[in-house]
Amino acid sequence: MKKLVRITAIATAATLAVAALAAGPADLNRDDMLAQAHLALQAGEASKALTLLETAPQSGPGAADARNLECRVRFTLQQWSAAARACAQAVSLDPENSDYHMWLGRALGEQAGAASFLSAFSLGKQARQEFETAVRLDPRNAAALSNLGEFYVDAPSIVGGGLDKAESVADELEKIDRARAAELRGRIAAAHEDYATQELDFKQAIALSKHPAVQWASLASFYRHHKEWPQMQWAVRNCAQAAARDRHSGVALFNGASVLIEANQDPELAAKMLEDYLNGPSKTEEGPAFVAHVWLARLKAQMGDPAGAQEEEAAAKALAGTYLPQKGFGR
Repeated sequence: MKKLVRITAIATAATLAVAALAAGPADLNRDDMLAQAHLALQAGEASKALTLLETAPQSGPGAADARNLECRVRFTLQQWSAAARACAQAVSLDPENSDYHMWLGRALGEQAGAASFLSAFSLGKQARQEFETAVRLDPRNAAALSNLGEFYVDAPSIVGGGLDKAESVADELEKIDRARAAELRGRIAAAHEDYATQELDFKQAIALSKHPAVQWASLASFYRHHKEWPQMQWAVRNCAQAAARDRHSGVALFNGASVLIEANQDPELAAKMLEDYLNGPSKTEEGPAFVAHVWLARLKAQMGDPAGAQEEEAAAKALAGTYLPQKGFGR
């Protein structure tokens, strides 16, 4: 489950957190603590978020929210097993919450991707069940529908995948979020090896989206996969331009930079996009700030700036001391 869906910040939580910035974890009431932990998660301050959540209630009001937040923090840190445990606790505390089931499905899916064959089979089935439950609880949860559709595309039939099922999800998604539906249809086309249709679907997603910078990054990733370098560069630059016009699309800069990094092209533009993302107003858990700093460190080392690389490494460690990045640039 590599594609994460946009997570919108909760305005009331932000207000509470700003009012409580001067307090230490032991001095915060429950709502303030949860609000600060949420803001820390969006800012990529994983260590701070986990420290705050250590004081969270284990039962009663706020306990399920706290465990879901812990799951999401550990998800950004790629601690898949720990994320799944925390999300399972959230689901146990509030089994009727669609988002909690969606996040458990995501964590289980990532855990399955890193597991042995037999474990992956069991975890994959559990992930499907969680996504299906999320959609059953809230049929208008566009993020959960998108995740379920992508699962059906990617997973083998033995764990419940199937392109016919994905088509049905795309039909339901069309009623709620046409841009996501178009992108899902593009992924279905790719599974059929119909790459011309996939390209058209991804372009349709751009045309339909309220925040097209994100879809431009997806199109750029498509071109990277097919080694169509001029088109990839064109899409990345359109991604950057669209993000500059839309304060809600900062994560597209993170995504677009990752495309350039994976293609081993234009490190200067990739570094600029990451710096713009980190300096912008819309950092999010989808593009963890500490990961952006790690990528910047490697880019600066490549470009002959060892001092800058050290600064970026220090910044990443300050935000997420327990993060152990994979080899290479990818997350």
